[in-house]
Amino acid sequence: MAPAPAPEQQFKKDEKALCFHHELLYEAKVLEVKPLDESDKKSGFQYKVHYKGWKNTWDDWVPEDRLRKLSPENRELANNLRHEMLAAQRAARAPPPAAIKKKTQGSARGSEERQTSVSAAGPRGQKRMRDQDLEKEETFQSRRAVRIYMPDRLKSLLVDDWENITKNLQLVQLPSGKPAGVILDEFLEAQRARRQLGSIELDILEEVVQGLKEYFNKSLGRLLLYRFERQQFFDIHTRMEKATSDLAGKTLADIYGGEHLLRLFVSMPELIAQTNMDSQAINRLREELTSMLTWLSKEPQVNSFFASTYESPGQAYIDKVKSST
Repeated sequence: MAPAPAPEQQFKKDEKALCFHHELLYEAKVLEVKPLDESDKKSGFQYKVHYKGWKNTWDDWVPEDRLRKLSPENRELANNLRHEMLAAQRAARAPPPAAIKKKTQGSARGSEERQTSVSAAGPRGQKRMRDQDLEKEETFQSRRAVRIYMPDRLKSLLVDDWENITKNLQLVQLPSGKPAGVILDEFLEAQRARRQLGSIELDILEEVVQGLKEYFNKSLGRLLLYRFERQQFFDIHTRMEKATSDLAGKTLADIYGGEHLLRLFVSMPELIAQTNMDSQAINRLREELTSMLTWLSKEPQVNSFFASTYESPGQAYIDKVKSST
């Protein structure tokens, strides 16, 4: 078996690029390049960068996975990440709504019960346990603060999707002509031309795409359906289990399409919070998800991947839904 080739240098001296510093991408210039390990030619490279508009004291040696090519797509990604950060900062500075103020006084949703329980906790040890429970809750809430940028065009599609199903009592036609698995594969193929074959960036993207398919298949029935769709899901699942059916051997990612994939993106912050990923891995995942959503919001993808019309299931289906609730 032939030995693996040494990695190629992705960025050259004096090349302009984009570089991650914490959660944001900044324009930078490569000043120097050297191997990560002088004694190992397969170790990859590290780059000394100067951030545009920053003092030289901020110049830093960074690994290759913090750099991105200075392309229109990556510039847009940088703008989206900055937009997201500014929105979060504005939200943090905004005065808390009345409900939050009430919560601090022990009178918001659920807080009266917590206040009563703490007051009547009795022995000191029980009260200390309650304090620990609240600390755990605060820790969990802080872990949930994973923000994923959703373009306005996709937000509109999500609103239309909700109205069509919950208000108009319509359904997405299934199987989808462009199922979620195909959409994710097309994004992967579109990115292959922009990422070096065998690079860490491409490996990570392939893992993310495969992970999203698994999340989609496991979470669709539990998280991604409106109540009105559950009978349709039951009918689809029944067809999947029949050996002679046209859906036999298929996964949910082969059947459900872009509308439900968008709902998965909305649920991702909560799903990520339930993992043990470190902050670096979360930031990288968030970057890939933001890139996907930016790509999905473009004209060709919107026209190709999302249903322009929904189907009316008929009165028999509506009656069956009502009888099951």
